Amino acid sequence: MKVCEINISYSNENKGRVKINSSKDTYRVALDNWNMNTIELQEEAKILLLNRAGIVTGIFHLSKGGITTCYVDLKLVLSVAIKAVASGIILLHNHPSGNLQPSKADLQITRRLKLATSLVDIRLFDHLIVTKEGYYSLADNKDL
Repeated sequence: MKVCEINISYSNENKGRVKINSSKDTYRVALDNWNMNTIELQEEAKILLLNRAGIVTGIFHLSKGGITTCYVDLKLVLSVAIKAVASGIILLHNHPSGNLQPSKADLQITRRLKLATSLVDIRLFDHLIVTKEGYYSLADNKDL
């Protein structure tokens, strides 16, 4: 009986290396990788993948939702981070309403993700809520 084979590949052809030193750096990278035509229409979640030096090795578009929510699947986050051999990740998501305050669901997924990543020796550096006008860093605000 033939079964599906899981293939793992890794490529680091990124010549312009971006180092994350602050939430402001993260916000700039987030906006550069967001569709500005839909940032105020539809909620999306993404993860930045980082190496030990805080260099961005990639971004993964995790999910798209509706106007007020999108799903963050912990298994998918962990599988992508492990496959990318990431030492750290940053969760990103937008609030189409423009409200930068984290919801109870935002705080809950951050706590769950921090626990899950710690079990596989991956650091959750931050969780940013982004809008066109600004951002909220859960790490900067001691919510992480």
